[in-house]
Amino acid sequence: MSPALDERDRIRAAMDRILSGKPEHSNGALTIVALAQEAGVPRNALTQRHLDLKNEFYDHVHQRGAMNDTEARLRATITKLKKTIGNKNKELEQLRADIPALVRTVNQLTLENQQLRRALQGSQGKVVPFVRPPRATLRDR
Repeated sequence: MSPALDERDRIRAAMDRILSGKPEHSNGALTIVALAQEAGVPRNALTQRHLDLKNEFYDHVHQRGAMNDTEARLRATITKLKKTIGNKNKELEQLRADIPALVRTVNQLTLENQQLRRALQGSQGKVVPFVRPPRATLRDR
């Protein structure tokens, strides 16, 4: 399927509308998706056929000093993820420090368990009967 002859003109007109803050067919976001929607072209028209127009659009956005919505969202996500990674690294460091103490505890408990099992095995079959002394009767006194 070949692109429409006026595709570049529609993209330029859409670029002007979005950059002037007067979008007609999109939400006006400073993104390629919004630009494609505003121009009535598929997104790949900008990402594959008209890379120069896509780059020109982003140049205008950066010249204005405006950060597009996607970039702002991604930067916020990156900040949040860096904080999460820092917290997880601290937690991992603490867990790694706890491992030797836990290994020592497991070894100690295993040794005590083995000793108790041996003690139980050794006491089987050794029943000591209690012998009652005979009752004294009145005659024996």
